Order: sequence, then C-alpha cells, then structure tokens
Amino acid sequence: MPTYRDEAVVLRTHKLGEADRIVTMLSRRNGKIRAVAKGVRRTSSRFGARLEPFMVADVQLHIGRSLDIIQQAESLGAYGADIAIHYDRFTAASAMVETADRLSDAEATPQQYLLLVGGLRSLSRGEHQPRATMDSYLLRVMAMSGWSPALDACARCGAPGPHDSFVAQAGGMVCRGCAPAGAARVTPTTVAVLAALMRGDWDLVDAAEQRDIGAASGLIAAYTQWHIERGIRSLAHVETV
Repeated sequence: MPTYRDEAVVLRTHKLGEADRIVTMLSRRNGKIRAVAKGVRRTSSRFGARLEPFMVADVQLHIGRSLDIIQQAESLGAYGADIAIHYDRFTAASAMVETADRLSDAEATPQQYLLLVGGLRSLSRGEHQPRATMDSYLLRVMAMSGWSPALDACARCGAPGPHDSFVAQAGGMVCRGCAPAGAARVTPTTVAVLAALMRGDWDLVDAAEQRDIGAASGLIAAYTQWHIERGIRSLAHVETV
C-alpha cells in the first residue's frame, strides 16, 4: 500500500457523505493536498479535531486514485482553538488560509508552508494586531510567488523614489509621470509601514499610527486580489483598524 508522511496545515474542509470530510492542506514537501478523512465527523473519531482549519499536523496518507486518504494525524500546532475564540484573529486567519488555497499548486513551496504556520502561530498567541499579521503574510506570500510590490522605485519606469502614488495593477508605487488619473496617494509614513510589514519589522509596525496601518492594509488587499486574479471573500469580514 503506497503511503507517505508530511507536515501540513489545514486550509479548509468539506463534508463528504455521512461521516467523512475532504480536507485541503498545504504541506511542507508535497504542496497542496486534497484528501479524505474517513469517519472524522463521528464523536468517536481519533483525530477529527486535529484536522480542523488552522491546525498543523503530521499526517500519514495513502495514495488514492483521485483523492488521497488520511490514515493518521498527529498534532504539531493546535492553533485553531486560540484563533477561533477571537473574531479578529479568526477572520484574519481565514483570509490567510484562503489566500494560500487560491495560489496555484505550482507556487506551493516549503517556504510558503513555513510562512503560513508562523503567521497562524503568531495569531494564536496574539503577538501583534491580527490585521497586521495578516497583511505581513499577504505581502510576503505575494513576494514568494513572484509578485513583490515595488516600494522604493517606480513600478513602471524604475525611477528611484520616494513616490506618493500606489497602483496595484502596475505593481506598487509609481512616479507622478506614470501615475494614472485617480491613483491612490500614499503618505511616506504609510509607505514605511508597507516596507516594515514586508520585512517583518514589528517594532515599527506596532508603533505605527492606526491611520497608516489601515491605509497600508487597504492597499495590500487590493494588490493581493489583483495579482491572484480572484477575490478573497474572507477579507470582507476582517475588522478595519
């Protein structure tokens, strides 16, 4: 019986039949996996709670014809409970796993797995504002997928900054000559927050004004959804700052 093991974070689940679930996971070594967890909706299930969204597990799977079958699951990170009891953490985590799910299979790498696990761990511990944690994840995962926003030079002509317009369709900050009519104007402090979120400078992010965090968050949401060419439904429920 061909089997394999991997570390994986649960992105979403769907009911299947009377007692089973289809579990979509982002794994460390095998990218995105869709597998059947048999009997996990029964109260007697040995590992049902380990296969809920935001949970990280060491899973053993049997290779199936269309969907693999989860045979074992051992908890590596029980983040779901501490996230689910806080609305702001839950909505931020939901947007993160939805983004991870919407990125193509070709873009799923070990680095993306580690980035998502680190973000969910931080959310579960309440280390930073949930929306800031989500925004930092979105910027970094976009960069890992080849869509790093231009912040220091014009995304269109390459002219060195600083610039004061952000155009998601162009790839980030643009100069006055390249900015289309109606382009969003961005303050230097908001650009500084964007850069800090990208590099993980939490001292700067945590000390930033709420208006700059909110402005940066709106730009990040627009940028992410434009480049993955799909709306992220969970973003509509994330609390604004």
